[in-house]
Amino acid sequence: MHYQHLTESCLAAAVGDGGLSEESFTRSLMAAAPAHDRLCQLVESGKLPALGVAAGMDDLAPLRAMAEDWRRRLRDVVVLGIGGSSLGGQCVTALSDRGFGPAGDGPRLHFLDNVDPHTQAALLGAVDLKRTGVIAISKSGGTAETMAQALCVLPALAAAVGRKNMPAHAVAITEPKPSPLKSLAERHGLPCLDHDPGIGGRFSVLSLVGMLPAMIAGLDAAAVRRGAHDTLRATVDAARVEDSAPATGAAIAVALLHERRITQNVLLTYNDRLATFGLWYRQLWAESLGKDGTGMTPIRAMGAADHHSQLQLYLAGPRDKSFTIVMPETARQGPVMAADEARAVGADSLAGHAYGDLLDAAARATAATLTRHGRPVRRLVIDTVDEATLGALFMHFMLETIIAADLLGVNAFDQPAVEEGKVLTRDYLAKSAS
Repeated sequence: MHYQHLTESCLAAAVGDGGLSEESFTRSLMAAAPAHDRLCQLVESGKLPALGVAAGMDDLAPLRAMAEDWRRRLRDVVVLGIGGSSLGGQCVTALSDRGFGPAGDGPRLHFLDNVDPHTQAALLGAVDLKRTGVIAISKSGGTAETMAQALCVLPALAAAVGRKNMPAHAVAITEPKPSPLKSLAERHGLPCLDHDPGIGGRFSVLSLVGMLPAMIAGLDAAAVRRGAHDTLRATVDAARVEDSAPATGAAIAVALLHERRITQNVLLTYNDRLATFGLWYRQLWAESLGKDGTGMTPIRAMGAADHHSQLQLYLAGPRDKSFTIVMPETARQGPVMAADEARAVGADSLAGHAYGDLLDAAARATAATLTRHGRPVRRLVIDTVDEATLGALFMHFMLETIIAADLLGVNAFDQPAVEEGKVLTRDYLAKSAS
């Protein structure tokens, strides 16, 4: 396994009446067993392509050729999309770009994931379009925000590079069926890559939606998938439900909801490269589970930064939250703080420590303090933040979400309330044009 899943601090023995009794925990695990079995059957039958894609590598070869070409020729790549069409790619590419530009050679990736007109104008003014590539992603091919982005960016790109050169600068990813995005791609002569109709946007990170940006960023897409597949096989091969980390996590979350009224789940990550992972998780958990009057609100938090903005509430506010702390190994990493300087200015506790020692101590202290305050806490401990580990975390939370949805009696893969909002958005646009 690429991570350790430690759950003892979700139990009453560790956190008092804020946690689950052994009886409640066992009862919830037993309820999760049929859900786990159903999931495994779907995986083995090939009916969950969002998970099964982790086992394949053949589709990466043509993507690799395109990525290498773009890395050689282009300075910037703009990814158009929203929600699951954008967050997965952002999350993976954060491994190579901490916000200061890409590590080594290759273009800088920009994810235009909203329709703020000022951001759009600023981006177009900041890049040299003659050395820019564009990836437009929409599963349905009709997402209003993505179409709006594309209808602004693609004409500007065509004016800069010439219409005959557009196929070398832009590509669309959408379902293989007629749609506005497909028609726009054809209008500009762009290659159109197929988005698997069986993979929903928020579950698409392991597909070409996440892997093409990863390759353009110079990352190992195959390693992401291998890490995901390792976690998938560990779950499918688990002899008992308690041997499956995702099933255990789902059982705990649902039991805490039903028996302790824990309605908010905080994902607290202690690594800047995992900052976007919290945003990806937030969409996955909220859009998959928030139905029929049930669900849990996901909260994304960053350690140690959010110690100074949210921890007071977590420790002394309403007892309606559980915590998942993702703890990478950071001890003894980074530059060493000058001991003489630290002591001279009264910062003795920092003297001689590596930069990463503080983050490591903060993560361990937060877990312990939350536990002492009766807040249920689980920890995902990882040795390193790399492609394989990130793939394992993607798969863990997708599996956990699907099992939790089964336990709650909702469909993890639809989003009817979101569709209603999309219809109203189109109506308002039509009325404003008349």
